[in-house]
Amino acid sequence: MSEILRVGIAGLGTVGAAVVRLLDAQAADLAARTGKKVVVTGVSARDPARDRGIDLSGATWFSAPTDLARSDKIDLFVELIGGDEGPARESVEAALAAGKSVVTANKALLAKHGIALARLAEAHHGALAFEASVAGGIPIVKTLREGLAGNRIERVYGILNGTCNYILSRMELEGLSFAECLADAQKLGYAEADPTFDIGGFDTAHKLAILASLAFGVKLDAEAISVEGIQDISLADLQAASELGYRVKLLGVAQRTPHGVEQRVHPTMVPLSSAIAQVMGVTNAVTVDADAVNELTLVGPGAGGMATASAVVADIADIARGIRSAPFGLPVDHLASPEKSPMQRHEGGYYIRLAVRNEIGAAAAIATRMAEHGISLESIVQRRACADASVAPVVLVTYATTEASVREALAAIVADGHVADKPQVIRIERE
Repeated sequence: MSEILRVGIAGLGTVGAAVVRLLDAQAADLAARTGKKVVVTGVSARDPARDRGIDLSGATWFSAPTDLARSDKIDLFVELIGGDEGPARESVEAALAAGKSVVTANKALLAKHGIALARLAEAHHGALAFEASVAGGIPIVKTLREGLAGNRIERVYGILNGTCNYILSRMELEGLSFAECLADAQKLGYAEADPTFDIGGFDTAHKLAILASLAFGVKLDAEAISVEGIQDISLADLQAASELGYRVKLLGVAQRTPHGVEQRVHPTMVPLSSAIAQVMGVTNAVTVDADAVNELTLVGPGAGGMATASAVVADIADIARGIRSAPFGLPVDHLASPEKSPMQRHEGGYYIRLAVRNEIGAAAAIATRMAEHGISLESIVQRRACADASVAPVVLVTYATTEASVREALAAIVADGHVADKPQVIRIERE
């Protein structure tokens, strides 16, 4: 084997070390499949002395990732540092400007600077590959960009954050509180000490921005995404969902509408019969609705060293083969500016939980407010009585209506003084 692809890796944490191990373990097969011997010739990490359990004796150490990115000792730069600015952005820009191809797992960097980086890759004839940035080991980027190139995609949605799925799964199956499940997730390493990025839905939003660009041929716009997290989901909501034939998941959803591309992240009730409802624990899943294949669901590990490394190595193998796909499926100048569909225009069913005061006429007044805003109710269920006998928990399930109508009706109900707490609203994603 005379041809060699020289790889430089910046960041040797769990994923970086796993990439080195996988490249070593699959060396012979990769060479046979790609026609090139893939060799790690340069690395950069904070602590060169740390024992990572991998052999890096043949690689040159660089104290600065930007120096590695520009080095003539590598052909391909792998960025596994993380963060949307600083060394990650600077080193990726340096590698692309030097005409090198780049593989990254950094969804935050792509969500913020993806279009500029794609333009830089085009200008200098390098590849920008990022399969590992969304849903870990699930090959959803290649599926959207290449596998479904002959389809018109109407909707892409999924469970894109394992931390949230783990918390909701344990709450439902074990009857634990949100706080208890979050604490366990932190002990197990599924959640950070500050879990806001995960449980607040922001991690899912970054990934959804990437999927929306690939699915609909539009420029990334993470700011256009409506984001809600799972921190307000209670056991009462999960129990009610089960009784109604649903399960609660944090979903990222992007879909075509008559008003443009709608992008949203929020807790969602999905039918128990759906494939995505069966996905529990830290597992991720993505469903694509397209004209030729109808519905396609991919399920797999969304994080973890080897799962993410698998996606990184798949990108390395593509570059070794000489594949240079447009990063977001189309050349940058052919990507459309997204027509934003405001969340207020979203149409669908809604689950609404109210703490209704035990007062004569309260229920009738609530129903009247709903009717005034054109909202038809599919069901009204009074839940088990609260410890406070002056309040009755009531669950409403609506037929399809708009976000704006629901919010306006609830604002009027709150102003009337018929509810004791802030209403809980969860959207329903029917099949």
